Amino acid sequence: MKEVQFELADNVLKAEDFIRLKVATGFIERPLQQVEMALKNGLFNVSAICDGKVVGMGRLVGDGAMYWYLQEIVVLPEYQGKGIGKSIVNRLIEYIKSTAIPGTIIDVGLTAVKGKEPFYEKFGFSIRSTGMGNLMEIQ
Repeated sequence: MKEVQFELADNVLKAEDFIRLKVATGFIERPLQQVEMALKNGLFNVSAICDGKVVGMGRLVGDGAMYWYLQEIVVLPEYQGKGIGKSIVNRLIEYIKSTAIPGTIIDVGLTAVKGKEPFYEKFGFSIRSTGMGNLMEIQ
């Protein structure tokens, strides 16, 4: 496996990159205006950048206090298996822990693409009837 050099950038995700990544990984194409509004209304996003190109992304949505949801953890197929997705999820969880109210229990949820559940289980998520989730104690 060839090592890939990439960097993570917070809150720089552009709607055009979001759409490109989603379409490249088999999801439906959303209208630009809808994506722009979704990004504006989200809590936080992170982009994985390799050679000046966004090759992966992840977003947090929710109320920013009790409920947090990981959304659109997407890495271009040719960049998968190189630690990018893991870095994105770790950065999202790091943001949650640095922002949530200390001394509280929060609920972090996500919907995993079928077959990707083992990836999220490595981060402490487990399968629930409503998707995958993890109760996290904030120190």
